[in-house]
Amino acid sequence: MGSKNNLNLANQDSSLAKKSKTKTARDDVAKNIVQDLRIVVRTIQAHSRWVEKQCGVSSVQLWAMWELFASPGQKVSDLSKALSIHQSTASNMLDKLEEKSLIRRDRSGPDQRVVQLFLTKSGSDLLSVAPRPAQGAVQDALKSMSDQELKSLKTGLEALINQMAVSEEGAALKPI
Repeated sequence: MGSKNNLNLANQDSSLAKKSKTKTARDDVAKNIVQDLRIVVRTIQAHSRWVEKQCGVSSVQLWAMWELFASPGQKVSDLSKALSIHQSTASNMLDKLEEKSLIRRDRSGPDQRVVQLFLTKSGSDLLSVAPRPAQGAVQDALKSMSDQELKSLKTGLEALINQMAVSEEGAALKPI
């Protein structure tokens, strides 16, 4: 009977050791993911600081200007969709760009309620020397990934967000 108990204890110790190794490996993977997320966020933040220092506008403001350069006459709702931000966030950002005389709002169409957005000469001049915004680099990197990589990343990020129990509604529509 004593050897049977010893065998059970040995099996339990072996099982605990395997669980411990699995937990340690899992913890290492989790730490690596956190580090990778930090790299992505810090790269965007560093680029944003550099853009602001070089151009006097934030990275998302510069991105908005690039969008208006590519498609002049957009409505605020179109621009907010292109930037993946809430319409009120886009409107507030446009107020700041308008204060700097980099964009203008135009109500010259048949429906005076519709506001179209355009770069000013100063805005165009700024873009002629400005870098591409970091968000564009992130989107470009995502576009270069395979469909399977994108799907896997999306699934993983959704699982992470669900586990974090994110309670801030609209968090995805706010710039970093």
